[in-house]
Amino acid sequence: MDIFTTHFWKCIGTAILCGSIVGFERQLRGKPAGIRTSILICLGTALFISLGVEFTNDNSDMTRVLGQVVTGIGFLGAGVILSREGIVLGVTSAAVVWVLAATGSLIGFEKYPEALVVTFITVALLSGITFLETRMQSLRQGVHAPFEKQKKQKDHKK
Repeated sequence: MDIFTTHFWKCIGTAILCGSIVGFERQLRGKPAGIRTSILICLGTALFISLGVEFTNDNSDMTRVLGQVVTGIGFLGAGVILSREGIVLGVTSAAVVWVLAATGSLIGFEKYPEALVVTFITVALLSGITFLETRMQSLRQGVHAPFEKQKKQKDHKK
């Protein structure tokens, strides 16, 4: 991978931009995987895929690279999920980690417009659902309720 090519800087710039946009939304809401983490996930995935593309003569081996990225991201996502007092937290953040890796993969395959579209759809979904949850309390029940409310419900059942 030559750092003096347009492809290299387009890859780096797009990964930083996409990671920043998603990370900004997460950090604004005080969620795990904020700006730095989101940039690094997107950038790292894009670089691994770009290197895989560069070092394979045909795309048959790219499924291996992609598969290993998915496996590694699965471990990273699992680290975001927590269980606190019997209540599972961080599943959405773990899903965001998967989407960031998919976005980085698109960037690594030079699918820049698609990566930007996925980024904006991700932020729209996260923000839109949050907006709906604050307007419609019926959406904030059970496992979708805030931690404090879930804890009260669990304590009440004892």
